[in-house]
Amino acid sequence: MAASHDYPDLHCLVGGKALSGGGRKTEEVINPANGEVLGELPHSTAEDREQALHNAEKGFAEWRKTAPEKRASVLTGAAKLLRERADAIATMLVMEQGKTRAEAQGEVQYSAMLFDFYAGECKRIYGRTMVRPEGKRSEVRYVPVGPVAAFAPWNFPAINVARKVGGPIAAGCSVIVKPSEETPAAGLAVVQCLLDAGCPGDVCQVVFGVPHEVSEQLLSSSIIRKLSFTGSTEVGKQLTKLAADDLKRTTMELGGHAPILIFADADVDKALDTMAPGAFRNAGQVCVSPTRFVVEDSIFDRFRDGFVERVEKLVVGNGLEDGTRMGPMANERGRAGIEKKIANAKDKGATVATGGERIGNQGFFHAPTVLVDTPLDADMMTEEPFGPVALLNRYAGEDAMIAEANRLPYGLAAYAWTSDPARRDRLAAEVEAGMLAINGGNVSFVDAPFGGVKWSGHGSEDGHEGVMACMVTKAVHEG
Repeated sequence: MAASHDYPDLHCLVGGKALSGGGRKTEEVINPANGEVLGELPHSTAEDREQALHNAEKGFAEWRKTAPEKRASVLTGAAKLLRERADAIATMLVMEQGKTRAEAQGEVQYSAMLFDFYAGECKRIYGRTMVRPEGKRSEVRYVPVGPVAAFAPWNFPAINVARKVGGPIAAGCSVIVKPSEETPAAGLAVVQCLLDAGCPGDVCQVVFGVPHEVSEQLLSSSIIRKLSFTGSTEVGKQLTKLAADDLKRTTMELGGHAPILIFADADVDKALDTMAPGAFRNAGQVCVSPTRFVVEDSIFDRFRDGFVERVEKLVVGNGLEDGTRMGPMANERGRAGIEKKIANAKDKGATVATGGERIGNQGFFHAPTVLVDTPLDADMMTEEPFGPVALLNRYAGEDAMIAEANRLPYGLAAYAWTSDPARRDRLAAEVEAGMLAINGGNVSFVDAPFGGVKWSGHGSEDGHEGVMACMVTKAVHEG
């Protein structure tokens, strides 16, 4: 097990300079596995953020003119450094966020893969030329939108920051990113890889602070031309309103409550082997976590029993310990929220098939929990659990199952298991989600767009779309 000295000193990064001390306010970073203090995080001052805005304006003027090959070399260089530093970054990620080492290693590797993909996209920002009479010319160009303000949450400290900075840098934009104050080290390490790979300090900067103070200052500045946010729907709506005052472009990846449709013709064992552990990845603190299991009635008992059997074999513990398959929740407020929702579901008539309680008296551990036959009026059936809980309910057939999948105002990820090709086509057309996995458990690939619909937000990260979200369309006509 790693010791606390494996956790680095913390700072802001403004203009390539590490800022700490100087009377800046600080807050403690807590290890969710044991409640111990890992370090002290300095907040940026209003003056720091004003300087970051000034730097971002200068950085954009430089970076937008930088050759695609240079931007690509920075991203590929950062990807190489991420892989070289993967063990150290994964360790600090586990310590501050709580997930298992295997999950943390995968997160760092995905971040590197994303930078590699975006490096290629630097050379694939294509325009087009329209057919015109001789002597005339019309073309469409894509140009970088300008400085970006980006806000990343705590549940994926490396990936979320990589997503926030990779697209803008590939597009030719500058970016100021605020990782979560609860999990600052991994995001800082991602940005440091970019700087060490040759990214100018004015192009990619990191600030921390009281969230609403940081967002209000950055979004009130005319220098910022785009907002990128990942987090709750409630906060996303507030930030969208702030961005609207200056008509800033927005990419919003917000909350979800993913349905998993299990049809009677599915490969049930494969679905169980995939989705049962998947529901408890990162202790369920995943925006695309499979939460609402919509199971066809004729196979419900078999699916329930197999699901519970697999969940009860999950080993819960410190993410740095060998054999751990689920770590603690990241903070006490999340665990308290889960306990409140479970109590509400039980009061409404839900059955706890396994789990349902916190574990131990140290850290923020909660048992993997399965609730069965939870009424629709329970809070958990309308509000994203964002914790280690899976909801298993039975439904009569396809129409009822699709209706349940689409019942909520969220539409980030959805999953379905069926062997019927015609049904797969119907699901692809009718399920309201930005991402749908059929007979699989993964909706995140570096070359595919990641985003949602309805209250789950708009716009995409990853894929070609993640770069184009940082571009504006310009029509140029000659003659």
